[in-house]
Amino acid sequence: MAGIANRTPAVTSRTLDERCGAALFVKCESFQRMGAFKFRGAYNFLLSLSSEERERGVVAFSSGNHAQGVALAARLLGVRATIVMPTDAPAVKVAATRAYGAEIVYYERERSHREEIARSVARERGATLVPPFDDARIVAGAGTAALELIEDAGPLDACVVPVGGGGLMSGTAIAAHGVDPATAIYGVEPAAGDDFAQSLRRGERVTTGVPRTIADGLQTTAPGELTFAIARAHKCAIVTVTDEELRDAMRFAFERMKLVVEPSGAAALAALLQGRIPGIAGKRVGAIVSGGNVDPVRYAALIGA
Repeated sequence: MAGIANRTPAVTSRTLDERCGAALFVKCESFQRMGAFKFRGAYNFLLSLSSEERERGVVAFSSGNHAQGVALAARLLGVRATIVMPTDAPAVKVAATRAYGAEIVYYERERSHREEIARSVARERGATLVPPFDDARIVAGAGTAALELIEDAGPLDACVVPVGGGGLMSGTAIAAHGVDPATAIYGVEPAAGDDFAQSLRRGERVTTGVPRTIADGLQTTAPGELTFAIARAHKCAIVTVTDEELRDAMRFAFERMKLVVEPSGAAALAALLQGRIPGIAGKRVGAIVSGGNVDPVRYAALIGA
């Protein structure tokens, strides 16, 4: 990814440190190409395709950030991309996906299964399906964000990241434990959609309904098969936050750190600000802001609420 993905900054805030009682290092993937960490996995996946596979194109399904990541990676590599997106996807993410040159196929989130639609489109076109998280190439690409964070910030006692399907969390676990096996890994998901937390408690993957949450990028209904296995192997822990806590974190990031963060991207900050991460007093903690793609009008309404 060196020279392709932006090496995003790891920033600090005295106010954040005081609120959390720890030394925090915040990796700002909101400054990544297309505005989110998803570019890393998408580019890594497309780069692995053969020339014949690239010629046939790719298909992805996403509510926004994976869509944009695949669309941009496809444009950079000269690959035709088709993205299956829900009709209620944020307008700013739809517009960006289209601007990168991808074709968009819409579906109704509550009445259709996006992966089935995407697989059908891929079969019809002979294209390659690019999964949003459950693939080793996607996980490895996502993990480069954590690797950069550790290289820039130094040794970390814990890493805290947003979790939807688990690609970023599992990539972070592999990268962090490659440096120091003692680093604690925490994923943060919406309280309304705690499928990963339920799955880890039960020791098997649990499928839930589509969660109603402002964190559109974390509206997964089940962990990935690969990402769940990695999370268990690396003893990842999950905590949850409410939508109101996500709003508070977005507001804090704007007022105190001058960062524009989308709801999903604010999950790690929310958990830290709410004291959900145990045992970090006096410790060095990394947190990943996973994205900043949010419509200006919606953003103003969310942080002004």
